[in-house]
Amino acid sequence: MEQYTAGTDYIFDVELLPFDIEGSLAHAKGLQKIGILSEDELASIESALSDLEKDAEKGAISITPEDEDCHTVIENYLVEKIGEAGKKIHTGRSRNDQVAVATRLYMKAHLARVQTLALELATKFVDAAEKYKDAPMPGYSHTQQAMLSSVGHYFAAYAESLIDDASFLAGVRAHIDKNPLGTAAGFGTSIPIDREFTTRELGFSAVQINSLYAQNGRGKFESMYMEALAQVMLTLGKFAGDLLLFTSQEFDFFAIDPSLTTGSSIMPHKRNLDPLEIMRGNVSVVIGNQLIVKDIAKNLLSGYNRDGQLIKKPLFESTKIAEDSLAVATVVVAGISPKPESIRAKINSGIFTADIANDLVQKEGMPFRDAYKKAADMDPGSVDLLQNIATKQSLGAPGNLSLATYRARIAALQKGT
Repeated sequence: MEQYTAGTDYIFDVELLPFDIEGSLAHAKGLQKIGILSEDELASIESALSDLEKDAEKGAISITPEDEDCHTVIENYLVEKIGEAGKKIHTGRSRNDQVAVATRLYMKAHLARVQTLALELATKFVDAAEKYKDAPMPGYSHTQQAMLSSVGHYFAAYAESLIDDASFLAGVRAHIDKNPLGTAAGFGTSIPIDREFTTRELGFSAVQINSLYAQNGRGKFESMYMEALAQVMLTLGKFAGDLLLFTSQEFDFFAIDPSLTTGSSIMPHKRNLDPLEIMRGNVSVVIGNQLIVKDIAKNLLSGYNRDGQLIKKPLFESTKIAEDSLAVATVVVAGISPKPESIRAKINSGIFTADIANDLVQKEGMPFRDAYKKAADMDPGSVDLLQNIATKQSLGAPGNLSLATYRARIAALQKGT
């Protein structure tokens, strides 16, 4: 029974331990503020928690199935190191609000980390868009060549997508930035905890007021967090899928640094973009994990339920996937370059018929439907690709990328405005 209920908690709580230490320190300060702990007792707790954090960073702390989780490890460590004062640390709190605040702090920290990585990658895409804004490339709809675009236009699309993802990450971080510490088991406590004080100590922007909601929100807040990660992965997955196609022999649009590829065990000529295949597959893993979180949390009776323990694995796993995927994608963007001659050789002349129709509308005043029919039978002849790109002047089109707007948005998000 012990092994079954502990499950994998003792493994994944290594990730949560630093945040649980942070929450325990704030709680101890709150207890000293209301006279439960003396100044000397608080000092001994602060010193012991600092030692615990250092030991954890060195890998000297382990969590066993008998411990169940990091919460027990912290309390046992304090009792062993400082005795009676350590036994007082749990006054006025429950493991329920303890895990809630540690998880909330974990999510806040990693949302900031993922946002930083997303904006770094967005900047790489903007730089690449600037560099290759005049490099022709066919654009696709229905997986068929549609109209002439550019490599810069293609890269700028991913820059804007990541900027939007970063904005969403910031919004989720603001949404979950509420302190559940002091709600105890979900029904408050008769100990006069100053929840506004611990909120300031922990750097939360607000208190999660209703003590029952602090438990009912478990799963909701994590699901919102998972949605933010899923949005990032949807962007990266599309990019991965594109490059797997665009670097194939049939397309041959981009050259890629061989260090980013693997070989075949049987075919000497093969160079495979395995990291992007894994990235493409990991989109499904993160989305599946989000569904796990929602399914575990849905329709539970109000209050704390042990089912919530099972949220940790998909949460931590998806966090690592998102952060690693952003880091890998950043390396990939730096390691690819367009192959202009190969791209030009594959441009189908039919993609210029929409431009011909637009010219007939503007120059001859022809109704668009008539121009559309006439253009379908016209030979575009020799087309100046760079001039064609330059004519696409509507905002966000290949000839008007507005990259300065993206740089300004990135700077604003980095500053937190």
